[in-house]
Amino acid sequence: MPKMKTNSSAKKRFKVTGSGKIKRFQANTSHLMRKKSKKAKLRLKGSTLVSPADERRVKDLLCMK
Repeated sequence: MPKMKTNSSAKKRFKVTGSGKIKRFQANTSHLMRKKSKKAKLRLKGSTLVSPADERRVKDLLCMK
């Protein structure tokens, strides 16, 4: 059986932490920023963890067991 290929878009969007959790960046930061408050823009700037409900799906895309 051939090797599983990692999903190319997923490997660009997600990083795996040392403890095995998956880190992602916030959405809604690419345009229409003038409408958002400074507080909202600062909050969106950082990264966060993938929710437990979606973690299995992302791990499958990254070919993690």
